[in-house]
Formats: sequence, C-alpha cells, structure tokens
Amino acid sequence: MSSDSTRPVPSERAQHILRALVEHYIRDGQPVGSRTLALQAGLDLSPATIRNVMADLEDLGFITSPHTSAGRIPTARGYRFFVDTLVRLQPLAEQEVVRLQTRILERQRGDAKAIVTTASSILSALTSLAGVVTLPRQAHVTLRHIEFLPLSGQRVLAILVVNDAEVQNRILDMPRDYSEDELRRAANYLNQQFTGRDISDVRARLLDDMDGTRESMNRLMLDTIADADKGQQSGRDAPGYVLSGETQLMNFHELSDVERIKHLFEAFGEQREILTLLDRSLEADGVQIFIGEESGYRMLDNCTIVAAPYSVDEHIVGVLGVIGPTRMAYERVIPIVDITARLVGAALNSTP
Repeated sequence: MSSDSTRPVPSERAQHILRALVEHYIRDGQPVGSRTLALQAGLDLSPATIRNVMADLEDLGFITSPHTSAGRIPTARGYRFFVDTLVRLQPLAEQEVVRLQTRILERQRGDAKAIVTTASSILSALTSLAGVVTLPRQAHVTLRHIEFLPLSGQRVLAILVVNDAEVQNRILDMPRDYSEDELRRAANYLNQQFTGRDISDVRARLLDDMDGTRESMNRLMLDTIADADKGQQSGRDAPGYVLSGETQLMNFHELSDVERIKHLFEAFGEQREILTLLDRSLEADGVQIFIGEESGYRMLDNCTIVAAPYSVDEHIVGVLGVIGPTRMAYERVIPIVDITARLVGAALNSTP
C-alpha cells in the first residue's frame, strides 16, 4: 500500500509537526495539543503557529479532533503518510537478532508447524500485538501419477498423485463422453512424459504441444493439469494460520469495545477474511502494511496489519505478521516483522 501521490503534500514544517504528533500519540494514546507539540516537537514555534499548521493538516485529512477534545489524533491517511514518508525505523540490535534466530532455529529439527507456532508466539511477545503466521504451502507440486475414470454426464474423474503421496481428485465437465481406452491412453501419455515434473511446467508444455490432431484429448489433459495448478496458485486448499496473543488486543482502548472485539475475534476464528488479506502480501516485495479501512474489512477499520512473505528455496510459501490497533509502534514493529520473515524462511530451509 502507498500514499496517493495526486493529493497535496504537507510542507516540511507540517511534516515535522505531523511526525511529532503521531509519535506522541502512539506513545501515550491521548489526543495531542499544540502546547504539547510546542514543547516537544523540536521547533522554535509558538503554540499559535503550531495550531495553524495543525489546522492545515486537518484540512488535508491527516489528523482529526476526537469529539470535543482540543487535541488531535492521526487519521488512517495520516498514519499512511507517516509510514510511507516519515517513520524512523529502529532495526533490532545484533544481539536481539541472534536471540530471535536461536529461538526459531531451536525448532529446525521439528516440523514446519513447530517453527510457525514459535514464530507466531515470538511476534506477539516482541510487539505486544497478535502474531499471525500462515502455514507454509508446498513450493512445488510435482506430478507422480495420474489416472482418468469416466463418469456419467460427460464428466471425467481425474485422480492425481502429487509430491510424495498426496492424492487430489478433480471432476471435469467435458464437451463429450470419453471411452475407458481413450482415458487410459491420455493417462499413459501424461505419466510417460511428465512424471516427476512440476505441475506448472506440465501445463506450459501441454499448451506448447497442442495441435489439431489431439485437440480433444489435449483439452482433457490440459483442463486436468490447469485445474490442479490453479488450485495450488490460488490457495483454494491452502492451510490456515497460527495466531498468538490475540487477547493482548483487548488492552488497547481503541479495540476494547465489546462488539468490536467480538467481531474481530469471530474473524480470527473463521480465518477466511484474514487469510484473504494476508494472501495479498504473497507477491509483495518485503513488508506490506494495511492501515484501517485499507484492508477492505469493516472489523479491521481500527486495526493495522503489518505482514511480510517468507520463502523456502527462493519460492514464497507463506506470510507472517502482526495485527494490532492503528496506534502501534511502526518504527519497531516493521523491522521485527521483516527480520522474523527472513529467519522463518531460513529455519524452514534448514528443516530436513
């Protein structure tokens, strides 16, 4: 996510005041007034001058006044500008990274679920937010064996054995009926030519090889492989995620409303919306941040998700991050999510 470059940008002085206001509000959780900023913003400006600048920032939609308070708080747009332009990141100290690496790598002899569970707990503990890590998907889907069986109504059942022993069934609606002999020949062709090949490679090869003499049979084979490939890429059968520390969100007054926290916890339980949002980070380059209504889900309007993909063998297989109020310590949370994603990938690469 990024800021809207077509909108007016605050002056350098206004940006300085906005940074001071956001940092103060994140730290204290109380609306920030001009007198407070006059003392703490590091500018030789009077409260009256700062009030004028704050009025400009409010007109631009970066800050707002809650209820009748004389102070101001950042809006989602203010946070977005702060994150994109003003935040001063605080990378973890070397000894912190070593401790983090040690805790994650302690589980490298276990399975992927153990590593993911540890990472989720670590993210929550380091940030005092909810830590979330999706379970890793298969980086590759390798075809081992395929069979076709005729069904009624011009349908065909495709039985695929992929990777080591995973069985997938696909029912395909075809333009005509196929005999058992035709289906056997199609399966033999795929098994002879493509056993041990990645599903995506098989699909590309079939597309290259299509010709008029085998158009009907190629349609059957291509539909089968394309459906399997699409299922992998879309995450239709994707695993869920491990969530830790969600009860810590009740400590933030922005999220403590009973109905709001209820809807948020329901979303955690159902997983679908959260997984859809996290999937948007699968193809991202580095850390992605969804602030408030940017998520597209009303129950997250007062939340921020900071997420980053993690990789195995240079293939992105999952996403991890934190969920918390928009008033979170971005300068520290962003580096924590970034380094944890790198360390989880390294741990999974080291897992036998």
